[in-house]
Amino acid sequence: MIRETLSVGLLGCNCTILGDEVSHEAIVIDPGYDIPRILGILSKHLLSVKQIVVTHAHIDHIASAQSLKAITGAPIIYSKDDLPLVAIMDVQASWFGLAVPDVQPPDHSPKDDERISVKGIESKVIFTPGHSEGSLCLYIPSESLLLAGDTLFAGGIGRTDFPGGNMDKLMNSLHERLLPLPDKTIVVPGHGLETTIGTERRENPFLR
Repeated sequence: MIRETLSVGLLGCNCTILGDEVSHEAIVIDPGYDIPRILGILSKHLLSVKQIVVTHAHIDHIASAQSLKAITGAPIIYSKDDLPLVAIMDVQASWFGLAVPDVQPPDHSPKDDERISVKGIESKVIFTPGHSEGSLCLYIPSESLLLAGDTLFAGGIGRTDFPGGNMDKLMNSLHERLLPLPDKTIVVPGHGLETTIGTERRENPFLR
């Protein structure tokens, strides 16, 4: 599997591109900004985007999803539970002095444990509310890979002081949904460095 993660936008959101070497179909996760760089990676690997997945509707993760859809025709997938965040996209932009992006409701709002696939890549949605009401992760069992959004970080967890945040829900998501995954599972967080489930179980001060 092709996997490339690039830090995009002012807030350094991790946008991840997953592609199959045979079918050349791809999933793009959290295309917050920097569409030209994303397109450059897709072109380098001759990939065609079939799914756009947004882990949650904070501006740094969703701002350019509509632009990528316009270019590729791929549907945008995220939880309808984050539509209240979409409704205040102008407020989100004001927090960081950013232009207000064009953000639309999802083309599809997935269910918990739903499969999201392209030819050669099978992934599963894991709902992890807490950082936002509609936060989700994308798990690829065959690659021992978790795209964790802002639920889990290397040495940290998602903040809950934004609208829709809830610490009790976040801790439940972490302990009930993510920590049961195998220790070797690679975690690509929404910002910062990669880690593993085992490392975070042992060393993350918020999870002890």
